[in-house]
Amino acid sequence: MKKPIDVLRRYAAHNYTLTGAFASRAAHNPQREFILFNGKSWSWQAFGVAVERTARLLISRGIRKGDRVAVMARNCDGHVLALLALARIGAIMVPVNPEFGVAEAKYVFHHADVSAVLVASDTLAVARQAADGLATPPWFALFDEATADVPLLADLAESAPPVALPADITADDTVLIVYTSGTTGFPKGAMHSQRSFVTGGEAFVQRVYLQDDDRVMVVLPMFHINANFYSVAGTLAAGASLIIVPKFSASTFWQVAANTGATEVNIIEAMGTILQNRPRSEYRADHNIRAVYGVRGSYADTFRNEFGIPVLIGGYGMTEIPGVTCNPVEGVQKWHTMGPVGRHPDPARPWAQCRVVDDSGNDVADNVEGEMWVKTPIVMQGYFRDAEQTKAAFHDGWFKTGDVVKRDADGYYSFVTRKGDIIRRRGENIAGAELDRVIGAHPAVHESAAVAVPAELGEDDILVCVVLKSGASATAQDIAQWCRERLAPQKVPRFVRFMDELPHTPTGKVLKQKLKADTSLKSGAVDLAA
Repeated sequence: MKKPIDVLRRYAAHNYTLTGAFASRAAHNPQREFILFNGKSWSWQAFGVAVERTARLLISRGIRKGDRVAVMARNCDGHVLALLALARIGAIMVPVNPEFGVAEAKYVFHHADVSAVLVASDTLAVARQAADGLATPPWFALFDEATADVPLLADLAESAPPVALPADITADDTVLIVYTSGTTGFPKGAMHSQRSFVTGGEAFVQRVYLQDDDRVMVVLPMFHINANFYSVAGTLAAGASLIIVPKFSASTFWQVAANTGATEVNIIEAMGTILQNRPRSEYRADHNIRAVYGVRGSYADTFRNEFGIPVLIGGYGMTEIPGVTCNPVEGVQKWHTMGPVGRHPDPARPWAQCRVVDDSGNDVADNVEGEMWVKTPIVMQGYFRDAEQTKAAFHDGWFKTGDVVKRDADGYYSFVTRKGDIIRRRGENIAGAELDRVIGAHPAVHESAAVAVPAELGEDDILVCVVLKSGASATAQDIAQWCRERLAPQKVPRFVRFMDELPHTPTGKVLKQKLKADTSLKSGAVDLAA
């Protein structure tokens, strides 16, 4: 197995644009497989040709440097095609959750002011409604099958005119805006540069010792930072192959892994727990997975001893600061920690710094809880069109994560809790304030408060405390249905607790910490999954 730095040194130097990085890898062996999706295989050379055609299409349709283009579809090769084509002309991809309802997608489309929307047939209707009202109506193209009035992206690209492509694209141009929930209840668009993306991929080569002959399987959603900055960017940096799976399925996970020859995959905690609990009849001992990123201590032994996977890595990052810490491939593994600060394959490259601070911003001692502050070369450029939130997120160059952690004497960090009002469910950050706002608009609701409660599979479930208006009536099922009609499925609460009143601060804010500390809260709630 090659050392990470030797993997990177196989390729010619480049300018840290995605185009430059891709070209340096494609030139090494153009006929190697780059992407496998739904039985279709793309070589590096063939995909490069498709990227050039798509870039010319974008230019011919009026997309220019700095313009935003939304991608709203389940995992597919179109995500990578759009990303690289947009990067080629200095434009920006805005990946959108394909399960978003109209209101959620509308917020992103309008805030980003998208010029085009690339979709799948099952997201077209919602995307069209969400784009309604934009000052300049965006054009649409489909990844999978054309309709009477919306063409296939591939067909449009095939007939694109031979327009000139720009020559002024730099590594510091924004390439990706990923919208992430915040305590305001409205998503914030974290902007990342091409340099940040490519560097993040190089860091992932170090994180799992990714090799040029690895086959990286993507089961996490491609509207997330993980799939983009780790799997896609890592594949690009290593010159490896990418296996794209539309959606995680526990029952077919091992079959797909074995049949495609996957050697590396990223998961989240709930996925690992589910796979650990699935019938062993689904397991395929002939799989080739050698490395898994995202492993937690609760199932590490199962993955190593039963599933036969030698390299198991857990770490920490955020949409704004991907890939900060990780347990090392070579070194001490502390499974119930986020590991020490990670590094770049080149030991001479400066990397992340972490502090644990108290409420006054003073560093605390080892094994004392405090908020994690981070400085890293892989950091967002800021929140799109939100200077106030961008300023609030930093202090003297340190990104304030809002996560409470502890650091031990060996420099390993352990997650304790979230400082802000964020619920972590099914790999998603969900703003409690957003749920409060949506449920509070129900005609029978006087006030509501969403809090996290532990889920059986790890992470959180959502419990909402509801105070009804005087004389009004509503059931837990009514509240859930209200949410289903306005929110993505993962945001629909599992538990509903009706209360006479909520605790408040002197300034009228709901005391969610007091609700969370109430040990009887869950037992008195209606379990909608029961």
